[in-house]
Amino acid sequence: MEEIRQYLVQHKDRFLQELFEFLRIPSISADSRYKADVTRAAEWLIQRFEELGIDRATLYPTPGHPIVYAERILSPDKPTVLIYGHYDVQPPDPLDLWKSPPFEPEVRDGKIYARGACDDKGQLYMHLKAMEVLHQLGEWPCNVKFVIEGEEEVGSNNLEDFTRAHKDMLSADVILVSDTSMIANDTPSITVGLRGLAYMEVAVTGPNRDLHSGVYGGAVENPINALCEMIASLKDENNRITIPGFYEDVVELSEAERAAMARQPFNESEYRKELGIPCTRGEMGYSTLERASIRPTLDVNGIWGGYTGEGAKTVLPAKAFAKISMRLVPNQRSEKIAALFTEHFKKLASPCVKVEVTTHHGGEPAVVSTDSPGYRAAAKAMQDTFGKEPIPTREGGSIPIVAMFKEVLGLETVLMGFGLNSDAIHSPNEHFGIFNYLKGIETIARFHQRMAGEARQ
Repeated sequence: MEEIRQYLVQHKDRFLQELFEFLRIPSISADSRYKADVTRAAEWLIQRFEELGIDRATLYPTPGHPIVYAERILSPDKPTVLIYGHYDVQPPDPLDLWKSPPFEPEVRDGKIYARGACDDKGQLYMHLKAMEVLHQLGEWPCNVKFVIEGEEEVGSNNLEDFTRAHKDMLSADVILVSDTSMIANDTPSITVGLRGLAYMEVAVTGPNRDLHSGVYGGAVENPINALCEMIASLKDENNRITIPGFYEDVVELSEAERAAMARQPFNESEYRKELGIPCTRGEMGYSTLERASIRPTLDVNGIWGGYTGEGAKTVLPAKAFAKISMRLVPNQRSEKIAALFTEHFKKLASPCVKVEVTTHHGGEPAVVSTDSPGYRAAAKAMQDTFGKEPIPTREGGSIPIVAMFKEVLGLETVLMGFGLNSDAIHSPNEHFGIFNYLKGIETIARFHQRMAGEARQ
């Protein structure tokens, strides 16, 4: 382990500069204007793999953005680790809230500020640098495969087809993913549960054109007013979702499981202070931690219509729109929830408006085993590098490919992330600690050593 740390100290500046170069590529998968930049990020990764001396690095085109595949297979006697990550990033909007340009990395207070710094370019690149460390030390404890996509932020639309078409190529003993967080820099943790997702868009249409709100107001249904009333009715006074059948398949945790969750370090007042809110609010009968991890949710992600420019325009709009996401828990299925939402939302509309509902994408929740060779290797690696046994936790976010990999490849995933909940992923001023970046490289390298040991037992 000391050799790994010494190599990191010697090459820290270069490792940072390489990451900065990666972060400067605006690989925004949701915006077609950046399609060439998304491909450029994939090609950049291919070059880094070739410099690493990997056996094979290939760009696979898809109907969307390309998938990067790389491997180094040394011996059938060694365990094989399949590493997943994504090189696409969220749009940086709103730009005026960034303290520095989102695609010009800047270090402040020991943190790297840039879009993608934590999600997922910084965490992905840790794996390439861990491979470099092991390579330079003359050690490849495991066979290694990488599958890196450019569509995670838009639903991984082509990854399942790719996985099914290349099952043999992707065969492995464990999947390793760093796209999650840990509790704190002095409290390591490994994610063992993720919520699923159903992402919807709704459109409410009233008159055949925008109208003068003085001439027609009070006589014609306003689509924005109607949409707001419909959205407001989706939760009751206890913040329970009112869609019939929504909770039908929800797995309720036992009192013992909830008590174990409650032992996680969590300071409610610090949580509120960090977010700048006077109080928390959610489903009655559950703690803040439970609401953000083991309970399903429904949230409006965006709402628009009418006039939103400078000054005033007294208009009764013809249309109103909203994007709505629902986070799901075991055993909810995204397709079923999307259908329940669609049926219910259309019934909420008054006869004076028309409603359209579109399903954008979805993913299934996942719970991973804590009794697998991969999990044991990860826990021992974190114990080695942090000096503390990691705590198994459940996260509120979604990584739909975890359930898909389990179904298609039959493999358990180890979710060993090094970000923090305070890293502002998907928000302005996203950042990733230099400590976390370097500690992640060290721990991942140690994971491969520990995984080799687990395989020999």
